Amino acid sequence: MDYNTAKQYLLSKPEADESEPFGDDIPVFKVCNKVFAILGMKEGVGQLNLKCDPDEAVALRDIFDAVIPGYHMNKKHWNTVILDGSIPHGEIERMIDHSYTLIVKGLKKLDRQGLELRHGQDALYKT
Repeated sequence: MDYNTAKQYLLSKPEADESEPFGDDIPVFKVCNKVFAILGMKEGVGQLNLKCDPDEAVALRDIFDAVIPGYHMNKKHWNTVILDGSIPHGEIERMIDHSYTLIVKGLKKLDRQGLELRHGQDALYKT
């Protein structure tokens, strides 16, 4: 998965919003004003910060060389995924889905229930 494909997939998540609070060329993706991904570029290669369950975060780092502790993030809960082509496309989608699901599950009850009513649980809770 490359930078542009990752961006398209992130924006396909229900009610995903893109902003650039850290400056140009560092899009931040939120749902209900909560960050679920940050996309960047380093030396021409895309990098994606994603929230992750702490145990899974460590396992993914062990499995994939292109998954490292989250750059400028809480390293227990965030991974940086280097989009260098070494991780299967479907696995990156699964990591994005997991990050999005963690954020949605952590929303205030009213916000979470609103999303569920508008989009259905199947669209929100992919793991």
